[in-house]
Amino acid sequence: MSPPLIQLSDIRLTFGGRNLLEGADLSVSAGERICLVGRNGSGKSTLLKVAAGVIEADSGTRFVQPGIKVGVLQQEPDFSAYATSLAFAAADLLPDEGDHAARFLLAELGLSGEEDPKTLSGGEARRAALARVLAPQPDILLLDEPTNHLDLPAIEWLESELNARQAALVLISHDRRFLERLSRATIWLDRGTTRRIERGFSAFEAWRDQVLAEEEAAQHKLGRKIADEEHWLRYGVTARRKRNVRRLEQLHTLRKEKREHRGAEGKANLEAAELEKGGKLVIEARDIGKSFSGTPVVRDFSLRVLKGDRIGFVGPNGAGKTTLISLLTGMLEPDSGSIRLGTGIAIAHLDQKRDALHPETTLADALTGGGTDTLVINGQPKNVIGYMKDFLFPPEKARSPLKVLSGGERARLMLARALARPSNLLVLDEPTNDLDLETLDVLEEMLSAYAGTVLLISHDRDFLDRVVERIVVPEGNGRWAIHAGGYTDMLALSGQDPARVKTKTAKALARESPASEASPAVPARRKLTLQQKNQLESLPGAMEKLQGVIAKLQAKLADPELYSRDRRTFDETNALLQRASDEVQKMEERWLELEMLREESESA
Repeated sequence: MSPPLIQLSDIRLTFGGRNLLEGADLSVSAGERICLVGRNGSGKSTLLKVAAGVIEADSGTRFVQPGIKVGVLQQEPDFSAYATSLAFAAADLLPDEGDHAARFLLAELGLSGEEDPKTLSGGEARRAALARVLAPQPDILLLDEPTNHLDLPAIEWLESELNARQAALVLISHDRRFLERLSRATIWLDRGTTRRIERGFSAFEAWRDQVLAEEEAAQHKLGRKIADEEHWLRYGVTARRKRNVRRLEQLHTLRKEKREHRGAEGKANLEAAELEKGGKLVIEARDIGKSFSGTPVVRDFSLRVLKGDRIGFVGPNGAGKTTLISLLTGMLEPDSGSIRLGTGIAIAHLDQKRDALHPETTLADALTGGGTDTLVINGQPKNVIGYMKDFLFPPEKARSPLKVLSGGERARLMLARALARPSNLLVLDEPTNDLDLETLDVLEEMLSAYAGTVLLISHDRDFLDRVVERIVVPEGNGRWAIHAGGYTDMLALSGQDPARVKTKTAKALARESPASEASPAVPARRKLTLQQKNQLESLPGAMEKLQGVIAKLQAKLADPELYSRDRRTFDETNALLQRASDEVQKMEERWLELEMLREESESA
């Protein structure tokens, strides 16, 4: 292996009165692709800042190979000294290099370079920061949550761009799909120390579970050994004094080891306060439309949402996802068409704006509304400390002001607030931002068990595939399409390769008609392209998942009384079944076409 570009050894750091890093290591050689994973608050960002030289550790060594370029993605970039986004993006380029690389990257990311930094949205600021870190062609990239605030086209563009570069990577991200496609090694930061495997993120969770199971078994064995020693001490036959003293010292050592062991942090216990009342029909939208300043955001859109549906909304930032959901939930009046909400609908809403609460508000008051230490969850009173523990907040944080919370802690707080409200309709706008992987798993389990309806806006492809049964996606010019299945099903049907999707701004999407976005026919080739190989591998899984959706629709139609009881639901379910069946047939035809091409290329 080549010598490391950056190496951290035995890094120790105390932060906020606790030992955050306790002997952590990090070694990155040329061309390595490493994902750095761990729970929220475990110190991942801090370790990356130590590697970047932004934070100095209390002890340990840091080595950086002389002459290398290190690119560090800033989480909160300072735009104050720059008049335009181009000036910011080109700031790290040498004078003789010009600003061509920065211009090109900004254009690829949907920015002109003339934007006033003071007016940039969160997503635009992240795009400008990415252009700045990528423009100088660094030898190593340290990227902390690079996909935060990015829409799906931008995430997929970034995957493609990073895959094409030779630079070494260290990635922190909550986006499973992003990590799986880019990482070749995994470093797990857990309870202040690091463990490493020379495999990508796809192998991490099984490895982590094995490590924790072995650790639990070792602790159980240690406990039994202590019990045996204590039994000998009390009831054993008296032996020589030296032997007794030695075994007593050994017992003290075992007890100390047991006492000082830091167990793995538990899982969050997410549970929505469900409201049982409410009919089968949740939302019925007929030919609704909405325009702003003459630009159509929604045009002739119809959707019927029934109790228990899980529907995902995807598309570029600014395409109108939040507007569409606001129309569907009655928060915004349509310009045309009609919206009918079912009886007894109670909505719990989680939006992206996590700064709505005053920074000096305490965590407990943010959960209870102030003036009490009790919440009512599913009709039962619950102490706020107990509810905090469900979301992994220690009791001592009850009186902490919100301004000291990390991004992950703030995300869990907003989830806790939303889930405390009695509801039968959950509207979740980017719920996965800043959540660690373990909490994402628990959130997924909670949504699966939730008896109500879920409307979900997300750029997390893996989360969408695991949770939703239908996808609503913009086609351009204010029109939206509905696809059965998840995000991967939608891509497989359209024949798109996520790594090759071109980033489009919402303005560009609004100018396009649906016809202009039709997928081009795939030309015949003697050999499979990377895109075709990816499709060939992903289509069987996508077809299997869509068959599951078809089975559910067929089961619904199997109700002999459905036609007479609810003719509209019968017709719409039948239409959705036909559409899903057509999609499966297209997938099968596409798979057969690619399989024949594969056989042809192998025999050539």
